[in-house]
Amino acid sequence: MIETRQSESGQLKSVLLKHVNEAFQSDLKIKEQSQSLNYKNEPDLVKAKEEYEAFVKLLQSFDVELKFLPGNSETSLDSIYVRDASIATNNGMIICNMGKPQRSTETKYHNKYFISSNIPVKGVIKSPGTIEGGDVVWIDETTLAVGRGYRTNDAGIEQLRTLLQDEAELLVYHLPHYKGPSDVFHLMSVYSPVDKDLAVVYSPLMPIPMREELLRRGIELVEVPDKEFESIGCNVLAVAPRECIVVKGNPITKSRLEDAGANVHVYNGDEISKKGNGGPTCLTRPLVRMI
Repeated sequence: MIETRQSESGQLKSVLLKHVNEAFQSDLKIKEQSQSLNYKNEPDLVKAKEEYEAFVKLLQSFDVELKFLPGNSETSLDSIYVRDASIATNNGMIICNMGKPQRSTETKYHNKYFISSNIPVKGVIKSPGTIEGGDVVWIDETTLAVGRGYRTNDAGIEQLRTLLQDEAELLVYHLPHYKGPSDVFHLMSVYSPVDKDLAVVYSPLMPIPMREELLRRGIELVEVPDKEFESIGCNVLAVAPRECIVVKGNPITKSRLEDAGANVHVYNGDEISKKGNGGPTCLTRPLVRMI
């Protein structure tokens, strides 16, 4: 096996997290920010800590090296969703420029952490370009799918294309309006790779050319039912090929994954996932995988 970052389903070896203690910090911060950040309800801090510790233990059970971002006074509750502030490539990290204004400060702390940890930084997306990591998904080691939506714009995509011109082909797909600019709708809201030839999808909101491309490549699609889309059923984290983590409360998706030959592990994410609409892929920034 070789070490890589350009994978979404290879065996996870190292991952960046931000502990709920450092992201949520206090009941006051939750009360002040949750409505403006478009959370469904205010998270309960005590329960959120319990859920997060259980999530950490689940990751540790797969022998994954966990790295944690330090806390600060500038970032919002959303900083718990570390996927969005950076992109992993084989030749270093790319620092995003967030499309959601309340999250703009997160990227500098990712950059600072990578530099202090001797993790190479390949480039930085700069204004007027915007990109969020939830809109960027490796289909295979040399093909990167990018969702053009409200969080990721054309200028950001062109900067990313320039940074990766010798490393990867970019396939750009336009995302639907759905609930509008205030909603957290990323490409990974409708697509989560579980293996090189297996992915979880929500077809009603998936760009048709993308769905056709996945099928053309021989990728089997596990369809999320309508009633499990809002409970983040399509947000699935692969910790190894066909070894994945899902949010509790999506039994049909879980069963369909198992029928497709996947081992499915469940965590309770009522406070840390469902209220902020960020599942296990959002909670993690994979740094190193093995393929």
